[in-house]
Amino acid sequence: MIYQLGGAAPSLRPADLGARAWLRRGSSPLKMFSLGSWLPALPGLAWGWALLDTFLQGLVGACAVSVLCSLLKVYLYIQCVNDPARREEQEGIRARRWVLEQLHLVVLTAVLALVGSRVAALVVLEFSLRAVSTLLSLGKGSHNSQFYLLCQYSLGCGVSCALGFLLEGAPHATCNLALAAGLAGLLATYARRLARHVCTLYELHSRAQYCGVCIFLLASGHGIPRLLRNASAVTFAVADLAAVALINRDFLSAAEAARFWTPLTICYALLVVYMQEEPAGRAVYRTVLVRMGGLFILLLAVGRWTDLFHVLVSLLGELWCLLCAGGVTLEACRRQDSVQPSPPERRSGSASGSDRRATS
Repeated sequence: MIYQLGGAAPSLRPADLGARAWLRRGSSPLKMFSLGSWLPALPGLAWGWALLDTFLQGLVGACAVSVLCSLLKVYLYIQCVNDPARREEQEGIRARRWVLEQLHLVVLTAVLALVGSRVAALVVLEFSLRAVSTLLSLGKGSHNSQFYLLCQYSLGCGVSCALGFLLEGAPHATCNLALAAGLAGLLATYARRLARHVCTLYELHSRAQYCGVCIFLLASGHGIPRLLRNASAVTFAVADLAAVALINRDFLSAAEAARFWTPLTICYALLVVYMQEEPAGRAVYRTVLVRMGGLFILLLAVGRWTDLFHVLVSLLGELWCLLCAGGVTLEACRRQDSVQPSPPERRSGSASGSDRRATS
């Protein structure tokens, strides 16, 4: 307690009043142990936290892509094991270097952290329109394995956009992103271990039938595409809403927004028509160049100079994902889509099976 001269009232410190009075004065013990309370309020510190948030968003997106690739590899390997004629594809999937997957995760994290939210949102919207058009052209009950292989970069951009939109202005955004990165890294690690286990021991365990994981995959491995389709649908639905919100926040009036969305809609419609006319499974790299080239030309008219740089970064990310997927995986996806029966064939096969059971 400190007494002032002149008979004034004594000035009390929080330490003189105890912990309860200290809490009543608006302080909290949590603030004492928070990182921000020990750091000076420097202008570059906020930039550093923003950079950390961007890196964590890119890491979560890269982990989501890693989970997708691992589950797709498990599905393709199981299908190759079930078909003796696809022995060469099975060996090619098994011979993939595991160090390349770690490098893929690191490079994709850097690319997703470097690309801007505006271009990432445009990539998400373009792929969503193309995915809807592809799914509508497919028959009921059929799936396209190449779709999961070609959506790697768009999925990473979608997860990054969704996290940036949902955590914008949150008081503990960095902590939430760190927790999300930890959970995503855990899922990616277990999915990678599952793919390694399947590529190494599935053929032996499926015959012996003493491994619970391999027995489960033997009975339910055909449901992996449906799981990936549902997860991708939910992810891109949230990402599309986030992408529209992130793009619209830069416009001050409806006329300015219309000047941007009108050429964008025309450009995306032309791209979707081009993708439909392009033969399935051919000229994958040319398709990527056409998509990014159209987006580059569009942003030359209605975008910013930083957007052009981010489009070039996105082009590198798309090409990197395709290169890491490898020709073996792409060829396995094409083969799987070609051997997949169409819905009329399935119905005729089920009808003939019922006729045989009735005659027996």
